[in-house]
Amino acid sequence: MSRYSITLYLLVITLSVSSQIPIPICHVSIPNRLKQIKSISPKPTLKSHAGMKRIPAGIFSMGSHDAQGRADEYPVHQVRVKAFWMDETEVSNAAFAAFVKSTGYITTAEKAIDWEELSKQVPKGTPKPADSLLAPSSLVFVPTTGPVDLTDYSQWWAFKRGADWRHPTGPGSTIQGRENHPVVHISWDDAAAYARWAGKRLPTEAEWEWASRGGLKNKIYPWGDVSVNSAPYKANSFQGHFPYEDQALDGYKTTTAPVKSFPANGYGLYDTAGNVWEWCVDWYRADYYKKSPILNPQGPSSSHDPDEPGVAKRVMRGGSFLCNDGYCSSYRCSARMKSSPDSGLQHTGFRCVMD
Repeated sequence: MSRYSITLYLLVITLSVSSQIPIPICHVSIPNRLKQIKSISPKPTLKSHAGMKRIPAGIFSMGSHDAQGRADEYPVHQVRVKAFWMDETEVSNAAFAAFVKSTGYITTAEKAIDWEELSKQVPKGTPKPADSLLAPSSLVFVPTTGPVDLTDYSQWWAFKRGADWRHPTGPGSTIQGRENHPVVHISWDDAAAYARWAGKRLPTEAEWEWASRGGLKNKIYPWGDVSVNSAPYKANSFQGHFPYEDQALDGYKTTTAPVKSFPANGYGLYDTAGNVWEWCVDWYRADYYKKSPILNPQGPSSSHDPDEPGVAKRVMRGGSFLCNDGYCSSYRCSARMKSSPDSGLQHTGFRCVMD
């Protein structure tokens, strides 16, 4: 797989530089594909704690406490977090629609890909793809017909023109009747814009993990150590053989579930495991835990991902409806993922916090 992007890979452009993917990648990284545009700066609304839960201050051991932990989840380190408020659910389609109606905001997936910007990140001489392939689009999950090489995620992700938050699986799809599902195809830039409008902010990675644990100490999941695959089901995940057979034992077959479909954790938060990936404010560095401060860590000052050193990335947490024990197991409290700020996919959403 090209080290630069699945974007051009899926646009049928052959690149000359390749690298190995050392661990399962639950979330596709897309190099910056848009110019830094001065978009609208929504005015914040009056602050309200409606729909939020108060998360107490505390100290915890951040990082993996189980055998499934990946390299960037170590070392386990002590972190002290101040009290804060957190949305009890992921931001829903209805809530995001209210934001768009109020501001006229246009999401990343609804904008055309800027070839001039993208061409800076690929080998010199790479031909420009057809304009139709640079049209507004986003990545949509397409189940395979059988087992495939799990290091080649182009086999289950397809760039679909017209896929965006209003059209989760592409043209013809709609969010009608799905108003209470988490909004998807959301980039970090989109999430940050919504948070400002709502008078909130995105959580730090430390805040997110502390809140996800729900007061439990050193447990694998927000509910404890009982397997995610044990009934009664506690999260929306991919049960069966990824990426071709979702048995949907939890009631949701390769799709989001309405918020509050599964039990809340000890702090009253829903879906901090599975359903959709959630953006954090932090830049991503694989080695950040080695030097993270103890008190309210805010993340590194810049990003570096050794898998794709040319692409700046932000942290994501919580896993999604596509996470599976046979592939990534990212519904664990400590699981980390990363993606470029202008990436948005069918399983990407967010929630907000407030001081």
